[in-house]
Amino acid sequence: MLAVENLEASYGGNQALKGVSLEVKPGEIVSLIGANGAGKTTLLNCLSSVHRLRKGKIVFMGQDVSGTDSQRRVRLGIVQVPESRQLFGPLTVKENLEMGAYGCSRQERKKALILEIERIYSLFPILKERRKQRAGTLSGGEQQMLAIGRGLMANPKLLLLDEPSLGLAPMIVQEIFRIIKALQEEGRTILLVEQNARGALQISQRAYVLETGWITSSGRSEDLLQDGKVRRAFLGQDITGS
Repeated sequence: MLAVENLEASYGGNQALKGVSLEVKPGEIVSLIGANGAGKTTLLNCLSSVHRLRKGKIVFMGQDVSGTDSQRRVRLGIVQVPESRQLFGPLTVKENLEMGAYGCSRQERKKALILEIERIYSLFPILKERRKQRAGTLSGGEQQMLAIGRGLMANPKLLLLDEPSLGLAPMIVQEIFRIIKALQEEGRTILLVEQNARGALQISQRAYVLETGWITSSGRSEDLLQDGKVRRAFLGQDITGS
């Protein structure tokens, strides 16, 4: 579904990505783990065309989209749920969800607002209860559910999730990861960026480790969970698990 080849990108004079290559197959959850500043968000921003790549190629569904803008990529099915949610705080829950369908035609939008919002409410019942409440007054977990729901309103083929567990209480983090797994089970393909390496590896099929702009490890998530280097760097454990 997605193939990234030798991607390079910079912020100012600093090279944030240094020849990153990865792939995501249909129906997978693929995790991208790494420390703060490793380049994870930059990579997602390049995939959604929020940030301009300097070199490399992005192929989606067999089509080279490297030079396309963000609106075109959303229409093709690449949708990003950004770090820190970035909701429209003064708008209600329902209005935020409606904003997720902005790229649809008028006829498609009308159908989306009738059908898709109800589908989102079925995934996140708390959002239906809060539908008239301003997004800025929701709890952190509710805001993250709304951000994911807004992304789903565009009916993505590939959902890019940037640090969905950031700043949430442990019990809420577990619920967010459960929701992400449920989305995969209904057929969604997800690229998950996380500093919570353990949680990400536990729900994904494959993973990549990004360090200072380089992919340093990759493989099956269950194998990386047992990898001594990964455990020491990201799980706070030595190779014996103590």
